[in-house]
Amino acid sequence: MFSDPAQNVAAFGLTEGMRVVEFGAGSGAYTLAMAERVGSTGKVYAIDVQSELLSRLDNLVKEKRRSNIEIVRANIERQGGSGLADNLADVVLLTNVLFQSDAKYSMVLEAKRVLRPGGQAIIIDWQGSFSQLGPTPEQVIKPEEAKQIFDQAGLKFDRDFSAGDHHYGMIFNKQS
Repeated sequence: MFSDPAQNVAAFGLTEGMRVVEFGAGSGAYTLAMAERVGSTGKVYAIDVQSELLSRLDNLVKEKRRSNIEIVRANIERQGGSGLADNLADVVLLTNVLFQSDAKYSMVLEAKRVLRPGGQAIIIDWQGSFSQLGPTPEQVIKPEEAKQIFDQAGLKFDRDFSAGDHHYGMIFNKQS
């Protein structure tokens, strides 16, 4: 099985009214699944740097009549780059973005900044390189390396979760 956004989001423990952020929203599959979970009193901030992807996502959000999604074009690779307030979010999700970045540590620091104390940073990334799917072998970020980056940024490892045959998932906590 490939990575299933709805199934993966079920593992996050999202509840009605939460504020969540997706770094690298892309096609919006995770954004929409999280918006469903946090309900009308919650909010999802879908962040990406690619205008074309955000335009498509905006059209999809309008088509699905989701009023709890805010689309943000921003650079998540630098401190303050998301444009979001400090301590805003209950959850920050980084899906298939860490392997693409040359500023991994800065990206994780930005996730930490927007997380409220006690909030969770969640990563889903590629386990390996699968021919024409996903990253090249050199780009793959192994789970141990991801743990080290999150740990250095001051986020505490909580648990792993199954994220599909080609992906791994991990949850980290921002200490109070």
